[in-house]
Amino acid sequence: MKIVYMGTPDFAVGPLRTLIEAGHEVTAVVTQPDKPKGRSKELIPPPVKAYALTQGLTVLQPEKIKTAEAVEELRTYEADLFVVAAFGQILSKEILTMPKYGCVNIHASLLPKYRGAAPIQWSIIDGEKETGVTIMQMDEGLDTGDILTQKIVPISDDDTGESLFDKLCEAGSELLLETLPQIEAGTLTPVKQDESKSTYAKMLKKELGNIDFHKSAKEIWYLVRGLNSWPSAYTYYNNKTMKIWRAEPVAENSDLPVGTLVRKDKESIYVQTGEGMLRILEIQLEGKKRMSVKDFMLGHSFETGITFESEKR
Repeated sequence: MKIVYMGTPDFAVGPLRTLIEAGHEVTAVVTQPDKPKGRSKELIPPPVKAYALTQGLTVLQPEKIKTAEAVEELRTYEADLFVVAAFGQILSKEILTMPKYGCVNIHASLLPKYRGAAPIQWSIIDGEKETGVTIMQMDEGLDTGDILTQKIVPISDDDTGESLFDKLCEAGSELLLETLPQIEAGTLTPVKQDESKSTYAKMLKKELGNIDFHKSAKEIWYLVRGLNSWPSAYTYYNNKTMKIWRAEPVAENSDLPVGTLVRKDKESIYVQTGEGMLRILEIQLEGKKRMSVKDFMLGHSFETGITFESEKR
């Protein structure tokens, strides 16, 4: 099959690499325009473009994929299939029906759960025990197309948004290779999504990481893991932002108010929450590098009885 691949971030690099290494014919890669970054506003290419250029692939970067010019350019590649992974633009019906086998999307959840922008992180934040990847036949809705194939991926207690991202990227690449021959052979039976079970994974914002210690230790633990490595969970200590990179819940309570540092040991500090304590093991104080609490306490003193705040005073 002739394949046009559409994707933008790191998650989309793995499946593209897998297609190339497996010998599939990728006639063009479509990705988002380069974006300015930092104070210099230097234009930085999307990860998919950077990889595609190393493979000598044709790269298209339309500002809007739905324009007549972009649609006509796509048509010139005479693709049998469009493979989409976190592309970042909505495809028109004209594009969806252009290839012989239509368009398929690699989505990082077990649809219909976690449609939308941040399914990986929200599956951890919500305390799920498993997630997975879905390859679906795309339609005009947001992640609403018929399910073609799925692969389950367990979520371990030490998984973070970053580690689960890597697992799902690998699973999506494997599932794509398994699915393509079935698409070409016409042996798949598409399954409609059950709308009653659909959930939405909204886009992550920095404010989401602001820890509310009135929540349970387990809920905060999920948040810390899910937002690692971006945007990170945080609180305020001595009127400075303190990111929390690693923590664990402890089934123990004190009579002290929530947010209070109850006790400490050589490795960690224990903070009272709405239910249980949060044992904090790795932090990053504003202006400092990320480090273990053990190393931090070699040069700083965490005093028991202090209260971590939800905002700067």
